[in-house]
Amino acid sequence: MTHVQKIKSLAAGMEMTPGNALRPNIVKPGDLDPHWRWERAIPAHGHMAVDFERRVDHDRLRTYRLARAKQALKNSGCGALLLFDVNNIRYVTATKIGEWERDKFCRFALLAGDNDPIVWDFGSAAVHHKIYSDWLGADNCRAGMLGMRGTVPPSVGLMKYHAEEVMDLLRQAGVADMNVGVDVAETAMFFELQKAGMKVVDGQQVMLDAREIKNIDEIMLLNQAAAMVDGVYHMIYEELKPGVRENDIVALANKMLYEMGSDDVEAINAISGERCNPHPHNFTDRYFRPGDQAFFDILQSYQGYRTCYYRTFNIGRANSVQRDAYAKCREWLDNAIALIKPGVSTDTVAKVWPKAEEFGFPNELAAFGLQFGHGLGLALHERPIISRLVSLDNPMEIKTGMVFALETYCPATDGFSAARIEEEVVVTDKGCQVISLFPAEDLPIANAY
Repeated sequence: MTHVQKIKSLAAGMEMTPGNALRPNIVKPGDLDPHWRWERAIPAHGHMAVDFERRVDHDRLRTYRLARAKQALKNSGCGALLLFDVNNIRYVTATKIGEWERDKFCRFALLAGDNDPIVWDFGSAAVHHKIYSDWLGADNCRAGMLGMRGTVPPSVGLMKYHAEEVMDLLRQAGVADMNVGVDVAETAMFFELQKAGMKVVDGQQVMLDAREIKNIDEIMLLNQAAAMVDGVYHMIYEELKPGVRENDIVALANKMLYEMGSDDVEAINAISGERCNPHPHNFTDRYFRPGDQAFFDILQSYQGYRTCYYRTFNIGRANSVQRDAYAKCREWLDNAIALIKPGVSTDTVAKVWPKAEEFGFPNELAAFGLQFGHGLGLALHERPIISRLVSLDNPMEIKTGMVFALETYCPATDGFSAARIEEEVVVTDKGCQVISLFPAEDLPIANAY
């Protein structure tokens, strides 16, 4: 008997708790309430749980996210969502294992009709969820294994087994004849789903619809994550000096962020001197030198909620062309921030930024990401995306409760220096609030001579 046959035999012998895995969970009107309080400052609480003030309400967070996903599913016309993107899995099931699993395609979740979500997880993680993730029914936490990016070949039969298992659950939920939104998966898994009879459509757009409006708990977590980066930038400001390398700053930032409670330092860009133009989006072992312009981007997450937060410094001193580049970069950013309010379309924002040819690039594709806006949440890039490349012909509406980053870039006329600034904003009922607070109105000079 093969391993897959053994799995099928065990599954056939298990009794499903009546009404558990497919227990209806109807969205109540209050579940979709984001609980915003725009009349007050957005808090960035301490990271401990305390009895004397209400901080992030994780039950409310879980309820809101699942309600948003169910509402988006109903609006889509699909019968179910089958999710392999770890950000979508976390959004719907509030489960997470080590950051190592982000690119393995070893986990998946099903949201079928009005039923509770089911999650298939890696080995003992499913057993752990049964004990500690009590918002999920015990039968809704299952062990699953697909192939880990093809290292277990499809011919073994694991993908076929799980595809048929999911189709059986869709039939039990009464939605097997409807389209199923699938976000991302291995090519071989798509084939097995179709062989099993699934009508596969794009589910990523459905989930992005759900995730674009944040409730107060998501916004507080994003603000706490930004507050952590505020502190890292103060450390960088103190450490920038000749004899220190780009990778030294990256190491110090990683250490500080993990000590502060980060669950994933996704990347830290550190770019200085002649490397600033064009932007290479990485770091090296280059030593900082007096007069260097240097910019950094800190991408990390706190309880899953991410930052994208650039700052530019000069080391010791700055010349006039570097100051001019910084002032222009700041002006482009401020012009965009001034436009952010509910009802404004993304093309309106993108139009205030210079065309690619105006700052040294042949076209908008080559300059993509330099004058840029993107949503922040459980993923680094959510809605809205703001860029001259995509927004002018395909605008999106900016809505209350969106959280996104706006970033601008201006090369200096010396041919190699450049300024890069980014602010994170929360869209309120009347405008926006900036939550990236390390000073960036004027060019900071670290360790001035």
